[in-house]
Amino acid sequence: MNSAHETLRGGTFLIQAQERIVFGKPVASVLPGEVERLGATRVMLTSSNSLARLTDGPLQWAERALGARHAGTFTAIHAHTPREDVIAGAAAARACGADLLVAVGGGSVIDASKAMLMCLWLGLDRVAAMEPFRTGLKPAASRPIIAPGSAVRLVTISTTLSASEFNPSAGVTDASLKAKQSYRHRLLVPQVVILDPAATLDTPQGLLFSTGIRSVDHAVESYCAPLANPATEALSLQGLRLLSRALLAIKSDWSDLQARNEAQIGMWQSIAASVAGAGTGASHGIGYVLGAGFNVAHGHTSCVMLPAVMRWNAAHNAERQRALSEVMGSERQPAADLVASLIEQLGQPGNLRAVHISRDDLPRIAERAMDYPTVLANPRPIRTPADVREILELAW
Repeated sequence: MNSAHETLRGGTFLIQAQERIVFGKPVASVLPGEVERLGATRVMLTSSNSLARLTDGPLQWAERALGARHAGTFTAIHAHTPREDVIAGAAAARACGADLLVAVGGGSVIDASKAMLMCLWLGLDRVAAMEPFRTGLKPAASRPIIAPGSAVRLVTISTTLSASEFNPSAGVTDASLKAKQSYRHRLLVPQVVILDPAATLDTPQGLLFSTGIRSVDHAVESYCAPLANPATEALSLQGLRLLSRALLAIKSDWSDLQARNEAQIGMWQSIAASVAGAGTGASHGIGYVLGAGFNVAHGHTSCVMLPAVMRWNAAHNAERQRALSEVMGSERQPAADLVASLIEQLGQPGNLRAVHISRDDLPRIAERAMDYPTVLANPRPIRTPADVREILELAW
C-alpha cells in the first residue's frame, strides 16, 4: 500500500467558509436577497473616500438597495489597510449596532473589513490590542482568534481584481514598523461574494489593470508552487487563461461587461488555487515589503516583481512555466516574457525604477523580504538576502 502511494501526487485542498459567490448579476438585484437570507437587519457598509465621492456608483447602489436595513457607512479606509483604520471602522460598527458588514471596494477595503470582524469578535478597541493575534511575520501570533457563535460576518462587492474577497486572511499594515501583517481565521472570509462587472466601471484604469496583474500573480505563483497539486493546477491555469485575454479585451473596449465578467471569474479561479493550499512565492513576499515599506501600490508590486521572479525561478522550473506560456497562447515564448508584455500592453510599470525604488533601497528590501513566509516558500529555494537581491536586480 505505501509503495503504491509513493507514485501518486497527493495533496490537500482547503475548502473556504464561503456560502455563495454570485457573479454576472447587478448589485441592486442581488444584495437585498442575500442580506435577508442572512437575517441581518442593521448593515454597515465599508468603502473608500473615492467611492463615496461618486454620485451613482456601487456604494450608492448598495445604500439604496439596503433601504431600511442600512445602519451606516464607514469610508475612512486608506491604501494598504492601516491598523488605525481597522480600529476606527470597528468602532463605527459598534456605534451603529451592525449585525453584518458589506464591503464595497478593492483589496484594502475588503482586508480592513475582515480585520474589523476580528476586532468586533474579540472586543479590540486599540491598535496595540491587535498585536497578539497577527501571523505571518516574526514573531508568530501567540493567541488564536476565536469567533463567537453569533459572529458578525461579511459580504463583499468587488470593484477591483485583487481577489482579497476569497482569502480568509486580512492583510493589515503596522504604520509604526512599515510592515504588512496578517490576521487569519476561516470565518474572516466573506460569507457571500458579489461579482457585478458593472461595479468595476468607475474603477480607474490603472487600478483595475494593476490589480488584474495581481491576480495573474496569484495564478502563476500558485501553479508553480511546491504545494500545487492536480486539484489546484486546473484552477491556476484556467484563471490565467481567462485573465490574459479578458484584460486586453477591457483595454480595447472599456465598456465590455462580458470581458469584465470573465476577468472577475479569472481572478476567482486564480486565488482559489492559492487559498486552497498551493500558496504563493517570492513575488508576493517581496511585494509585501514594497507595499508596506515603500508605499508601492498593491497591484504595482506584482507588475514590477512577477516577471523578475519568474525569470529567476526558470532555472528551477522552466518546464513547468511552459504550461503557463501555452495557456497564454504562445508556448514557444518564455512565460516571463509573455507576462511582461501583458503588463506593458496594459500600460503598467514594468520595473522598480518606475515605482520610484532607488538602488540604495535594494539591500534593505532584500533583508526585510526574508521575514515573509511566502519568500521562503518560493519554488526555487531562497536561502539568503543575496538570493532576493538577485531577483531585485532582474526587476531593476
